[in-house]
Amino acid sequence: MRRVIPILSFILLIAIYSQGQSSRTTPASEATDRIVKLYPNPATSYIIFDLQKSFEKGSSIQVYNFLGKKMYETQNVTERITLDLADYTRGVYIYHLRNLAGKIIESGKFQVSR
Repeated sequence: MRRVIPILSFILLIAIYSQGQSSRTTPASEATDRIVKLYPNPATSYIIFDLQKSFEKGSSIQVYNFLGKKMYETQNVTERITLDLADYTRGVYIYHLRNLAGKIIESGKFQVSR
């Protein structure tokens, strides 16, 4: 009986851990579902946002620095946006793609390196 309890505990722990791992998405499958593709990343002077055909008309993009300050915003986005990074310092920036209701459809990050 003393040996059975630790063995059962170990089996239960393995089962819970493997179930938690199976629900995660892999980066490769996540990249294929993305609406926004951006390049070059890391960027030096500009960054291009390419939106897939499935994005909603009237969507908007906001770019924030790592401290949460809004650096850029555009309404009624087109399929391709080129963002000039002349006023951006070195660091990590976060973008949000929002629908007409203001709900975040997609979020991501990019790096500016100079």
